[in-house]
Amino acid sequence: MIKRFMLVFLCWGSFSTSFAAEKIVVASGAQGNWETAAAQLGLQQGIFLKHGLDVQLLWTQGGGETLQAVVSGSADIGIGLGLTAVMAAYVKGAPIRPIANASTGPDLYWYVPAASPIKSLRDAAGKSMAYSTAGSSTQIALLGLRKLYDVDVRPVATGSPQATYTQVMSGQIDIGWAGPPFGIEQLRKGLIRVVVKEEELPELRDQTVRVMAANLTSLQSKKRLFDDYRAAYAETLTWMYSDPAAMAAYSKFSGIAEDIATQVRSEYWPKRSLELNTLGGVGVAMRDGVAMKFLTTPLQKEQLDEFFSFYAR
Repeated sequence: MIKRFMLVFLCWGSFSTSFAAEKIVVASGAQGNWETAAAQLGLQQGIFLKHGLDVQLLWTQGGGETLQAVVSGSADIGIGLGLTAVMAAYVKGAPIRPIANASTGPDLYWYVPAASPIKSLRDAAGKSMAYSTAGSSTQIALLGLRKLYDVDVRPVATGSPQATYTQVMSGQIDIGWAGPPFGIEQLRKGLIRVVVKEEELPELRDQTVRVMAANLTSLQSKKRLFDDYRAAYAETLTWMYSDPAAMAAYSKFSGIAEDIATQVRSEYWPKRSLELNTLGGVGVAMRDGVAMKFLTTPLQKEQLDEFFSFYAR
């Protein structure tokens, strides 16, 4: 069961349409992150409703909870799920399929308080290092970094970036995790220091790191709704990268200053990284999944064909 989430209902009041909008439930972690902001901003702009969708949005604590929501049928779609984690669930027989790219390339980073003696991950032997939830892309990246630097850190699930920051600054966790925009203001103020970035894992640079995935039962019974959702999501992304009003809307949603919001978009999230039909690094994802014991063996061609059978093309 999902332990913690905020259910966001957007009610359109007396908005008059010539169609009956169809309900679809969407789960996503990293509330306030640019990567997943289209789910919220598309609602606010009425883009999903224009496509005939009554979207209900569940904000979770991370990829692990999002995955649980989709597998259990509590959500029709999950956004920001680690590709390897979705593969692992599929191999175990879970009713889930990836339907689009959510993020290509790395964006996560790990940090310490400014006064911490830890200068790099090489200094962190025996220290606690955060990830969001079990099965998340943050956990997979952490395990990869631990192997890359051959350092015996102690992984600890800490939930959202906000919850993680509280634990780091109160001394409960040695090294916290975050993804922009979270932490950018604290970095500017010198409150925290980055000790390692996900981009230091070289093979992630062109990899589909996180995907949008759907509950298979829902997908098979109402495929048109998922096609409509992808179309509305893509339209929202176009608006987010073309209309100056998008930055003000994102700033309000994320609670960060508009100049920081603009910096985050330009420095961390080129539009190509969020394009829905991108797919890369599948072999690397399987190799890492086997090495980290998420998978026992790589998927065979027949399995891959089935796994990606609903993916955006």
